[in-house]
Amino acid sequence: MVKQTLQFDFMINETQRKPLLFSQPEELIIANHLKDVANCLEKVEQAVENGYYVAGYISYEVAHSFFDIHKKTDNHMPFIWFGVFREPSVQVFDQNGGFSVESWEIAQSKLEYNETFQHIMDAIMEGKIDQINYTVPFRANFHGDPFTYYNQLRNAQRAKYCAYLDIGDFQILSASPELFFHVKNGRITAKPMKGTIHRGKTYEEDIQNKHWLQTSKKNQQENNLITTLMSDELKRIANEASIEIVEKYSVEKYPTVYQMTSTISGDILPEVRFIDLIKALFPCGSISGVPKRESIQMITELEPVPREVYCGAIGYITPEKEAVFNVPIRTVVIDKQNGIARYGAGGAITKDSNVDEEYDEVLTKTKVLHIKNQPFQLLETFGLYDGKYVVFSEHISRLEKSANYFDFHLNLPRIKEKLMQYAHCHKDGAWKVRLLVDENGQGHTEIFRLHEIENPKVCLAKKPINKENTFLYHKTTNRSFYKEHMRDDVLDVLLWNENDEITEFTIGNVVVEIDGERFTPPIECGLLPGTFREKLLSDGTIVERKIKKADLHSCTRIWLINSVRKWVEVELVKQDRSH
Repeated sequence: MVKQTLQFDFMINETQRKPLLFSQPEELIIANHLKDVANCLEKVEQAVENGYYVAGYISYEVAHSFFDIHKKTDNHMPFIWFGVFREPSVQVFDQNGGFSVESWEIAQSKLEYNETFQHIMDAIMEGKIDQINYTVPFRANFHGDPFTYYNQLRNAQRAKYCAYLDIGDFQILSASPELFFHVKNGRITAKPMKGTIHRGKTYEEDIQNKHWLQTSKKNQQENNLITTLMSDELKRIANEASIEIVEKYSVEKYPTVYQMTSTISGDILPEVRFIDLIKALFPCGSISGVPKRESIQMITELEPVPREVYCGAIGYITPEKEAVFNVPIRTVVIDKQNGIARYGAGGAITKDSNVDEEYDEVLTKTKVLHIKNQPFQLLETFGLYDGKYVVFSEHISRLEKSANYFDFHLNLPRIKEKLMQYAHCHKDGAWKVRLLVDENGQGHTEIFRLHEIENPKVCLAKKPINKENTFLYHKTTNRSFYKEHMRDDVLDVLLWNENDEITEFTIGNVVVEIDGERFTPPIECGLLPGTFREKLLSDGTIVERKIKKADLHSCTRIWLINSVRKWVEVELVKQDRSH
């Protein structure tokens, strides 16, 4: 017998995320054909009236039955799947198996995307639509435990409306940040999400990107179109006088993107049933377009495969008639029979859209698929000489910026107090103080006596670093990308990027002397903003300049610099082929 299990990791309020688990349904409500949709939604209503919990999903293509769109869709999954449960399960999923996902393949080339984009722009200019959410499918081969993959996606996205549904033949792994609607005590809240920009790699770039999204007229226009649409839709099921836009153009922070949301709420009319609510709002305007019917019709014509659960709705209803549903974006669906994992990503296209920016947004929304989040700590290493720290304020500033970037708590007074205790107790000699801070703000410090460096020889890394790696720009315990370059026969290895530009050492920044001037690579090349480097730049001792590997032949001197060792002149030697 197939066992269906569901887990909802919905953050209903800002302080608590308590998983809601369901297993062993009393009954299944399934629509395998669009003609069965209305009857299934009526059954959901009746089950809730009878005191049951109901949990599951509604596929995007259910919209075809509401908008009288007649096109045969090649859906592999049921259009509607709900389980009826007597109560939530007390059992917690404990699967923790391994898994592998082969390379995700996009189903549309850049050229094909460009052609479709132009077709959409023509429709917009002809006045057929104002906005459309066009999406592109991805697929990959999957092997192993889907629930472990779900937890990886959930940790990578850190979204508020995650859910895992194992319905037997399919596993649905939703790491969605978007609330479709929340009904409680007769009041409905919707939170359409429209407007995206990728996170910056550095703290400064990140703040710039957030500000850009907050002030972007294009993104505000996209968001406003959907907010207005949903406000109008709410008038069909809620007291018009009670409908209000609670919050407009709010920017939410996620590990890979910033997203713009607005919040709308209203008092539901007493005679409104679940089927009425779904017919009025489904599908969410943020993933269809304006006008809705015309957008859905065009999506049906342009997108190569059905969306199915992606962009539909996933959620549950309690016997008290509290209903919470997400919009299943950032959602992977795994077909158990053939081991194929599917994912969709897209964005809103309006008259102000740019084809390259839209395509980049599609790719940005796939980053969650590739992040393998391992726990890490923030790291600062201080030089302490005769009881005085080198560039202390620069270290504290960098720590604060990284804590803000990664949303780590930080108890700075306690951290500073501990560091000052070390300084007070070590007033003689040269020391290295190592500070670790976890995401809860717990700090740990260690101190080591410094010894002279012998044989300060360095060599070039054998392969380039990936300058898109966020952790290059923040000092943390996630240093695996450094470790793969390190060697035991030299002091350190000089790194370089895919453009043949040198970047840094694994334990410090690099300074080179060319024609009597001292240069260091700019941060954009892919390197840590070192605290000692910052001090030398501010007082004019060194200057930023891109330095190619070929330029190293022109260097009269090379230094490894950091706040612990300050200046260490090094000798660049050729690689030993045996390593």
